[in-house]
Amino acid sequence: MLYEAEEVLGLIPQREPVVMVSRLIDASGNRCHTGLSVTADNYFIEDDGLMAETGLIEHIAQSASAFAGHRYRMQSLPAPIGYIGEVRKFHCYRRPAIGDELQTEIIFEAEAEGVTLMSATTSCNGEAVADTKMKIFVEPVR
Repeated sequence: MLYEAEEVLGLIPQREPVVMVSRLIDASGNRCHTGLSVTADNYFIEDDGLMAETGLIEHIAQSASAFAGHRYRMQSLPAPIGYIGEVRKFHCYRRPAIGDELQTEIIFEAEAEGVTLMSATTSCNGEAVADTKMKIFVEPVR
């Protein structure tokens, strides 16, 4: 495990109640794995006890942000601020429930001039919950 709850906060700009990454499990090259423990107080839990699809998108985006923050930290630079530029081909196969443990694989496919093309797959108990491609913008902190 590279980073857990409080340490993840040093990699991403989000703060409670919308923190959607519990841990950065591993990172090397152009991929990383993150995790999220889905709790009852999660900002994106709906009345039916399931996470909204927008919560999955936010979890994936924050996972990419944590990965970017880790990469900057490895260069002794402050974590950047990231923005979702585009969500493409988002598929939600199942909405996570309270108590689920999500694992997400992020792959940075291409990077140029602050724009990163990435893909992601989120799983729970070995079953795909969601996948997508995103374009994110990363802005270094000055």
